Amino acid sequence: MKPAIIDITGIGPAAAAALEEHGIRTVASLARAPVDKITAVPGFSEARAERVIIAASELLAASATNQPGDAEADEAAEAGSKGKKDKKDKRKGKGKKGKKGKDKKDKKGKKGKGKKKGKK
Repeated sequence: MKPAIIDITGIGPAAAAALEEHGIRTVASLARAPVDKITAVPGFSEARAERVIIAASELLAASATNQPGDAEADEAAEAGSKGKKDKKDKRKGKGKKGKKGKDKKDKKGKKGKGKKKGKK
């Protein structure tokens, strides 16, 4: 099975759509594209363009060596996809405030609700 452009690390659905608008529709075309063509796509810096070109080339090489019935390559591909899922799971917990964060918010909401000091 041919790899899809969204199988490349760093390319999600939005980036894939932007690349497609600029004529880059396949992993092979991305791997062969010059950096300046990719940097013309909104959201792609020179550094990101270089990273996705390398990732596309590596994905092509891996898919070329992954022949049907090659158990080691299948296991490696499976392990790689599990690693991506683990990263996403780890990110889900970030940004959630613990009990301390909630307490601080509650205290902020209570400020100013007591008696006012000053002139009567």
